[in-house]
Amino acid sequence: MKFPVPLIEGRLVRRYKRFLSDVELVNAADASTNGTVTAHCANPGSMLGLTTPGSEVWLSPATDPKRRLRYSWELIRVGDHLVGINTAHPNRLAAEAIVAGRIPELAGYETLRREVRYGRNSRIDILLEGGGRAPCYVEVKNVHLRRETAAEFPDSVTARGAKHLDEMAEMVATAGARAVMLYIVQRADCDRFAIAGDIDPAYAAALDRARAAGVEVLCYSCTVRRDGIEVARPLPLAL
Repeated sequence: MKFPVPLIEGRLVRRYKRFLSDVELVNAADASTNGTVTAHCANPGSMLGLTTPGSEVWLSPATDPKRRLRYSWELIRVGDHLVGINTAHPNRLAAEAIVAGRIPELAGYETLRREVRYGRNSRIDILLEGGGRAPCYVEVKNVHLRRETAAEFPDSVTARGAKHLDEMAEMVATAGARAVMLYIVQRADCDRFAIAGDIDPAYAAALDRARAAGVEVLCYSCTVRRDGIEVARPLPLAL
């Protein structure tokens, strides 16, 4: 996934009201007011460890002149690494990687559809079909939390995430489908993947139920650069 226009560098002032962030632009000439702009933060989680004031951040400028907020927060530097914080990207990243053959566990299907209705008034992120195989329901989750050297999910309580796990387990049990929980880690500095059961015990329990019912788990980390993000390599599971 390439960013359509070059990102703009800034320093984080604060993140607030979940979806807003104040950023001081490095090039103040691009700012509308005293070098500081309010950028959209497309991330409903706690963003634990990713909101330190003064951090280097990168924003994408809006292409729609009618949009209220002129910038969106895309990346933050943590140590030597850039981390993607925009939760709108992992579905596209996953779809691109599947089509390109970078996730071999999900290869061999003829069609890929996104946002397909299923279960109890839900939508599956990716539905893979064809190739003489049972349909494969792929739920994609964004990961950016890192503790010690592990990527972890979730970074806040997600009742919706637990609901999706139960519905995928039901598709395996009642429809004979294949179901895969795919975690996309928008950073490259982790050596394994784990569930943050201390943050959301209910989600951890739902994943245990889903795995026992036949739902598969995959995790892939990404290469994150200022010009784009790409699924790069699998991470071992520490579940």
